[in-house]
Parts: sequence; C-alpha cells; structure tokens
Amino acid sequence: MRSLLFVPGDSEKKLEKGLASGADVLLIDLEDSVSAERKPAARQIAADFLKSNRDKNSQRLFVRINDLASGLADADLEAVMPSLPHGILLPKSNSGKDVTRLSAKLNVHEAHAGAPEGSTQILAIITETALGTLSAASYPDASARLIGLTWGAEDLSAVIGARAVRDDNGRYTDVFRLARALTVLGASAADTAAIDTVYINYKDDAGLARECAEAERDGFTAKLAIHPAQVPVINAVFTPSAEAVAQAQKIIRAFADDPAAGVIGIDGLMFDRPHLRRAERLMGRVGAV
Repeated sequence: MRSLLFVPGDSEKKLEKGLASGADVLLIDLEDSVSAERKPAARQIAADFLKSNRDKNSQRLFVRINDLASGLADADLEAVMPSLPHGILLPKSNSGKDVTRLSAKLNVHEAHAGAPEGSTQILAIITETALGTLSAASYPDASARLIGLTWGAEDLSAVIGARAVRDDNGRYTDVFRLARALTVLGASAADTAAIDTVYINYKDDAGLARECAEAERDGFTAKLAIHPAQVPVINAVFTPSAEAVAQAQKIIRAFADDPAAGVIGIDGLMFDRPHLRRAERLMGRVGAV
C-alpha cells in the first residue's frame, strides 16, 4: 500500500478514472467531497461501483464514511456494506475507542452480508480534531481490523482557528508538524502503517515528490492523493529501491545465519537489531507492493 486516491462517491466518471490511476487503494468518498443533498445519491453510486468492481483487479476499494458524530455514518454503512468494500476510512477519529465502535458496527453488517467477521479493514484519520490529535497513543489494541493511521491538516486548522497550515516557505507550521509526528508515533505504537496526508497542489510534481521523500524518510509508508496525476509520483517514491531491497536482504540473511548475534558487520558497516527490524519492515512493504 503506497498510494491511496480519494474519489468523489457521487461521480461515476471519476470513479472509473480512479480504476485506471494505478493507485493501490481507491478511497470512495462519502464525506467532504459530497454535498449534503448529494449524499443519498453518492451512497447508491458507491454501492453499485463496489458491487461491479470489487473483485475485478488488485486495487483495494475503501469507503470514507462520514464521522461517527455526524449522524450520517450509519446510513453510509447501511448503503455500502452489502457490497462488501475492502475497508472503511474513518474520518475525525477522536481515539482508538472510535475505531472499536466502528469495528463493532462492521461486525453486524458483515453478519448480515454473510461475510467473515473481521474481513473489512479500517483506516483512521486521527488529527482532524484537537482531541484526536492528542489521542494518537490510544490505538494499540483498538481493533485487529486497523491497518493504518493517517492525518489531515485542513480540518484541524478550522477547529483550532489557524489561518494557514504552512509558512511562507511552504513548510508546515509547528502545530501541524506536531500532528504529523504524532501520527507516525501513534502508528508505530499500534504496529500499523503510517500514511501521509494529501499534497493539495496537484500540478506541482516536484513539490509532491519532495514531500513524499521526506515522509518516506521519516517512517511513512504511503500517501493520500487527491488527483490521479499524483499517483505515479507517490508510487515511485514509496516503492523501495532495488538497492534498499538488496541491503535489507543482506541484513536479514546475516542475522539468520547468526541468530545469537546482537551486532553484525556487513560491507564495513555495523548493523544491530533495530536495523534488522527496519529491514524486515521494508521487505514487508515489498511484499505488499
């Protein structure tokens, strides 16, 4: 899982384009990109799209429902769960308890649909409220369904009254840098994937590539996208290089050959157990790709 592309749930045309984008995950959106009056139509369009395309290719189809406090989430789930999406993206999650609540709802819908319990995965956006941002450490053991945590700056900026999320140099200001860092730490604590937020200037490939590289450096393994043109850039950056894979394989082999070793020398460099864990995580990403 490298790229996750948002697609408005009320547009058949954009949903079809999403299938051809090369994104690893399509996020069929019933929340921010769909107006209130279009939500009933979007639910039906999303359900039909899922039914027609769920098993046709390797893309995973997730649905971003409305948040649990909106009064709309249950109607979203009622509409789309009979079509068995691969997963649900939960916005405005305030803590791991929200993921647990969503998981309980999914248990019921899976039972009604005749699907195995736990087959629907969960991604959570954890920094769209102040409480959610400060609760990043609450996701361990929230649900076995949880496969990733991600963050967002725009909703948080509205909540706290920030006039901008970036400074004059295009860098996130301190509050949003904190939200980003807490997402990485929260994901690590929950032993799940850390997914970077969207880059809103979809015509700036150089800026997107730079932000992807910084995110990959810091521990993110994937990034949200808002336009199909962003997907190739994201996939390129988050696909481990041949050199990185070869190095990881050397480290794993060396420790396998000497299981009792705490430190091993390879090509003049010293590697210890944290390096082994990092190599194993990278190879896990390769397997997922």
